[in-house]
Amino acid sequence: MIVVGVDPGTATTGWGVIRTVDSSKLIVDGCGAIITKSQTPFPERLKTIHQELKQIIKQFKPEVAAVEELFFAKNVKTAISVGHARGVILLTAIEEKLGIYEYTPLQVKQSLVGYGRAEKAQMQKMIKVLLGLKEIPHPDDVADALAVAFTHISNAKYHQKTGL
Repeated sequence: MIVVGVDPGTATTGWGVIRTVDSSKLIVDGCGAIITKSQTPFPERLKTIHQELKQIIKQFKPEVAAVEELFFAKNVKTAISVGHARGVILLTAIEEKLGIYEYTPLQVKQSLVGYGRAEKAQMQKMIKVLLGLKEIPHPDDVADALAVAFTHISNAKYHQKTGL
């Protein structure tokens, strides 16, 4: 199975591609961030996210996209703009005929460390260890995207059994 994990954002959209080998070994095929500049008109930023994600999908050929769901308690304006980016990400995945799975930050934290209120630093250290990386991926959005992809792989057996 090849999964592209995506951590949506308008300035920085993290992405990470994880492949399973022999149903137990995980390999990071690639990861990075789609960066857009704040002075670029918003519709152009969304277009950049779409185009770059489409290229990532064409390059790595994932079967599934695992996308982090939004959780914002304070800044409504940020939540709305990130929601637009999520919409573009989901549309791109649908256009490329990927299965789409969404995970909350709580689900991701529980999958990685077994505790839904884990600190970001703890999450980053775990993703480094679990994926056998030499260092913690930067920016944070990249580590988050890999964590979302890892969460999907961890939950894949459940999805297969339930058809969800």
